[in-house]
Amino acid sequence: MVATLALSSSLLSNPIKGEFHHRTLFGLSSQWRRNQIGNAFSNRKNYHKRIPYGAVASLLGRKPKSVKREIVVPEPDYRLPIAVLGIAGGFAYADNLLAAAPIGLLGLLLLFQTTRVRFVFDDDALEVKVGDQLEESGENVFVGGKNRWKYSTFVNWELWWPQFPILVYFKETQTKPEGQIHFFPVIFNGKQLYDVMVERAGPSKTSSPK
Repeated sequence: MVATLALSSSLLSNPIKGEFHHRTLFGLSSQWRRNQIGNAFSNRKNYHKRIPYGAVASLLGRKPKSVKREIVVPEPDYRLPIAVLGIAGGFAYADNLLAAAPIGLLGLLLLFQTTRVRFVFDDDALEVKVGDQLEESGENVFVGGKNRWKYSTFVNWELWWPQFPILVYFKETQTKPEGQIHFFPVIFNGKQLYDVMVERAGPSKTSSPK
Protein backbone atom coordinates (compact mmCIF):
# COMPACT_ATOMS: atom_id res chain seq x y z
CA MET A 1 0.00 0.00 0.00
CA VAL A 2 2.79 2.37 0.90
CA ALA A 3 4.67 1.40 -2.27
CA THR A 4 1.57 2.04 -4.38
CA LEU A 5 1.00 5.44 -2.83
CA ALA A 6 4.65 6.29 -3.27
CA LEU A 7 4.54 5.37 -6.98
CA SER A 8 1.32 7.36 -7.50
CA SER A 9 2.78 10.29 -5.61
CA SER A 10 5.90 10.14 -7.73
CA LEU A 11 3.91 10.18 -11.00
CA LEU A 12 1.63 12.95 -9.80
CA SER A 13 4.52 15.02 -8.55
CA ASN A 14 6.28 14.64 -11.91
CA PRO A 15 3.53 14.58 -14.59
CA ILE A 16 5.93 15.20 -17.48
CA LYS A 17 8.02 12.21 -16.59
CA GLY A 18 4.90 10.02 -16.23
CA GLU A 19 3.53 11.18 -19.54
CA PHE A 20 6.89 10.48 -21.22
CA HIS A 21 6.95 6.98 -19.74
CA HIS A 22 3.40 6.32 -20.97
CA ARG A 23 4.24 7.53 -24.50
CA THR A 24 7.37 5.40 -24.55
CA LEU A 25 5.44 2.27 -23.65
CA PHE A 26 2.71 3.13 -26.17
CA GLY A 27 5.35 3.77 -28.88
CA LEU A 28 7.08 0.46 -28.22
CA SER A 29 3.74 -1.35 -28.36
CA SER A 30 2.80 0.34 -31.65
CA GLN A 31 6.21 -0.41 -33.13
CA TRP A 32 5.89 -4.07 -32.11
CA ARG A 33 2.46 -4.32 -33.77
CA ARG A 34 3.80 -2.73 -36.97
CA ASN A 35 6.72 -5.17 -37.03
CA GLN A 36 4.37 -8.11 -36.59
CA ILE A 37 2.08 -6.93 -39.42
CA GLY A 38 5.10 -6.27 -41.66
CA ASN A 39 6.49 -9.74 -40.99
CA ALA A 40 3.12 -11.28 -41.78
CA PHE A 41 2.93 -9.52 -45.16
CA SER A 42 6.57 -10.38 -45.90
CA ASN A 43 6.02 -14.05 -45.10
CA ARG A 44 2.91 -14.06 -47.26
CA LYS A 45 4.84 -12.63 -50.23
CA ASN A 46 7.69 -15.08 -49.75
CA TYR A 47 5.21 -17.93 -49.41
CA HIS A 48 3.74 -17.14 -52.80
CA LYS A 49 7.23 -16.91 -54.29
CA ARG A 50 8.22 -20.29 -52.93
CA ILE A 51 5.19 -22.17 -54.24
CA PRO A 52 5.73 -23.24 -57.88
CA TYR A 53 2.99 -22.77 -60.43
CA GLY A 54 2.50 -26.50 -60.77
CA ALA A 55 1.69 -26.87 -57.06
CA VAL A 56 -0.78 -23.99 -57.13
CA ALA A 57 -2.40 -25.37 -60.28
CA SER A 58 -2.65 -28.79 -58.65
CA LEU A 59 -4.34 -27.34 -55.56
CA LEU A 60 -6.82 -25.52 -57.78
CA GLY A 61 -7.54 -28.64 -59.79
CA ARG A 62 -5.82 -27.35 -62.91
CA LYS A 63 -3.16 -29.10 -64.95
CA PRO A 64 0.04 -27.10 -65.52
CA LYS A 65 0.57 -26.13 -69.14
CA SER A 66 3.02 -28.41 -70.97
CA VAL A 67 5.44 -27.00 -73.48
CA LYS A 68 4.67 -28.20 -77.00
CA ARG A 69 7.47 -29.88 -78.89
CA GLU A 70 8.62 -28.32 -82.13
CA ILE A 71 7.57 -29.65 -85.52
CA VAL A 72 10.30 -31.78 -87.11
CA VAL A 73 10.47 -32.52 -90.85
CA PRO A 74 13.44 -34.76 -91.80
CA GLU A 75 15.30 -33.56 -94.87
CA PRO A 76 14.87 -35.48 -98.16
CA ASP A 77 17.64 -37.94 -98.99
CA TYR A 78 18.19 -39.06 -102.60
CA ARG A 79 20.62 -41.88 -101.89
CA LEU A 80 18.03 -44.66 -102.09
CA PRO A 81 16.50 -43.70 -105.47
CA ILE A 82 19.96 -43.07 -106.91
CA ALA A 83 21.13 -46.50 -105.69
CA VAL A 84 18.08 -48.19 -107.24
CA LEU A 85 18.60 -46.36 -110.53
CA GLY A 86 22.25 -47.40 -110.41
CA ILE A 87 21.24 -51.06 -110.07
CA ALA A 88 18.85 -50.65 -113.01
CA GLY A 89 21.68 -49.11 -115.03
CA GLY A 90 23.89 -52.09 -114.19
CA PHE A 91 21.28 -54.52 -115.48
CA ALA A 92 20.79 -52.43 -118.61
CA TYR A 93 24.55 -52.41 -119.21
CA ALA A 94 24.51 -56.19 -118.99
CA ASP A 95 21.69 -56.29 -121.56
CA ASN A 96 19.27 -57.64 -118.95
CA LEU A 97 16.40 -55.35 -119.87
CA LEU A 98 13.86 -57.63 -118.23
CA ALA A 99 15.31 -56.75 -114.83
CA ALA A 100 16.42 -53.22 -115.70
CA ALA A 101 12.95 -51.99 -116.70
CA PRO A 102 11.01 -52.63 -113.45
CA ILE A 103 13.93 -51.64 -111.24
CA GLY A 104 14.41 -48.47 -113.25
CA LEU A 105 10.71 -47.61 -112.90
CA LEU A 106 10.95 -48.19 -109.15
CA GLY A 107 13.96 -45.88 -108.98
CA LEU A 108 12.12 -43.15 -110.90
CA LEU A 109 9.10 -43.50 -108.59
CA LEU A 110 11.29 -43.20 -105.50
CA LEU A 111 13.04 -40.20 -107.02
CA PHE A 112 9.70 -38.49 -107.64
CA GLN A 113 8.41 -39.31 -104.16
CA THR A 114 11.59 -37.96 -102.59
CA THR A 115 10.91 -34.57 -104.12
CA ARG A 116 7.37 -34.35 -102.74
CA VAL A 117 6.65 -36.64 -99.75
CA ARG A 118 7.43 -35.33 -96.27
CA PHE A 119 7.18 -36.92 -92.83
CA VAL A 120 5.92 -34.27 -90.40
CA PHE A 121 6.40 -34.95 -86.69
CA ASP A 122 4.30 -32.55 -84.60
CA ASP A 123 3.67 -32.65 -80.85
CA ASP A 124 1.09 -35.45 -80.98
CA ALA A 125 1.43 -37.43 -84.19
CA LEU A 126 3.30 -38.41 -87.33
CA GLU A 127 1.65 -37.18 -90.52
CA VAL A 128 2.51 -37.72 -94.17
CA LYS A 129 2.29 -34.49 -96.19
CA VAL A 130 3.36 -33.44 -99.66
CA GLY A 131 5.36 -30.56 -101.12
CA ASP A 132 7.43 -27.84 -99.54
CA GLN A 133 4.21 -26.18 -98.35
CA LEU A 134 3.33 -29.36 -96.42
CA GLU A 135 -0.09 -29.85 -97.98
CA GLU A 136 -2.51 -32.62 -96.98
CA SER A 137 -1.79 -35.98 -98.60
CA GLY A 138 -5.40 -37.20 -98.55
CA GLU A 139 -6.54 -40.67 -97.49
CA ASN A 140 -4.27 -43.68 -97.36
CA VAL A 141 -4.84 -45.61 -100.60
CA PHE A 142 -4.09 -48.99 -98.99
CA VAL A 143 -5.87 -48.99 -95.60
CA GLY A 144 -8.02 -45.85 -95.80
CA GLY A 145 -8.18 -43.03 -93.31
CA LYS A 146 -5.99 -40.00 -92.90
CA ASN A 147 -2.21 -40.38 -93.14
CA ARG A 148 -1.78 -39.25 -89.55
CA TRP A 149 -1.05 -41.51 -86.58
CA LYS A 150 -0.70 -40.57 -82.91
CA TYR A 151 2.50 -41.64 -81.17
CA SER A 152 0.43 -43.04 -78.29
CA THR A 153 -0.96 -45.70 -80.66
CA PHE A 154 2.45 -46.95 -81.83
CA VAL A 155 3.08 -50.55 -80.79
CA ASN A 156 6.60 -50.84 -82.22
CA TRP A 157 8.73 -49.59 -85.06
CA GLU A 158 11.96 -50.51 -86.82
CA LEU A 159 14.44 -48.96 -89.23
CA TRP A 160 16.15 -51.29 -91.72
CA TRP A 161 19.08 -51.22 -91.95
CA PRO A 162 21.00 -49.00 -89.53
CA GLN A 163 24.10 -48.73 -91.73
CA PHE A 164 22.09 -47.78 -94.82
CA PRO A 165 18.40 -47.33 -93.93
CA ILE A 166 16.09 -48.17 -96.83
CA LEU A 167 12.84 -49.07 -95.05
CA VAL A 168 10.97 -47.83 -91.98
CA TYR A 169 8.28 -49.98 -90.41
CA PHE A 170 5.78 -49.21 -87.66
CA LYS A 171 2.66 -50.79 -86.23
CA GLU A 172 -0.17 -48.70 -84.77
CA THR A 173 -3.61 -49.38 -83.28
CA GLN A 174 -5.30 -46.19 -84.43
CA THR A 175 -6.43 -47.56 -87.81
CA LYS A 176 -7.75 -50.79 -86.31
CA PRO A 177 -7.61 -52.16 -82.74
CA GLU A 178 -5.70 -55.33 -83.64
CA GLY A 179 -2.95 -53.21 -85.18
CA GLN A 180 -2.05 -51.94 -88.64
CA ILE A 181 1.43 -52.31 -90.15
CA HIS A 182 2.97 -49.62 -92.35
CA PHE A 183 6.10 -49.69 -94.53
CA PHE A 184 7.72 -46.62 -96.05
CA PRO A 185 10.93 -46.27 -98.06
CA VAL A 186 13.51 -44.15 -96.27
CA ILE A 187 13.66 -41.23 -98.67
CA PHE A 188 14.58 -38.90 -95.80
CA ASN A 189 17.70 -38.29 -93.74
CA GLY A 190 17.99 -41.59 -91.87
CA LYS A 191 19.70 -40.12 -88.78
CA GLN A 192 17.13 -37.36 -88.41
CA LEU A 193 14.29 -39.84 -88.90
CA TYR A 194 15.71 -42.22 -86.31
CA ASP A 195 16.31 -39.51 -83.71
CA VAL A 196 12.82 -38.03 -83.93
CA MET A 197 11.19 -41.48 -83.90
CA VAL A 198 13.06 -42.36 -80.71
CA GLU A 199 12.07 -39.04 -79.13
CA ARG A 200 8.38 -39.16 -80.06
CA ALA A 201 7.56 -42.89 -80.30
CA GLY A 202 10.07 -44.47 -77.92
CA PRO A 203 13.16 -46.59 -78.54
CA SER A 204 13.51 -49.12 -81.34
CA LYS A 205 15.20 -52.51 -81.25
CA THR A 206 17.58 -51.45 -84.00
CA SER A 207 20.68 -49.36 -83.50
CA SER A 208 21.16 -45.81 -84.70
CA PRO A 209 22.05 -45.27 -88.38
CA LYS A 210 25.78 -44.84 -88.93
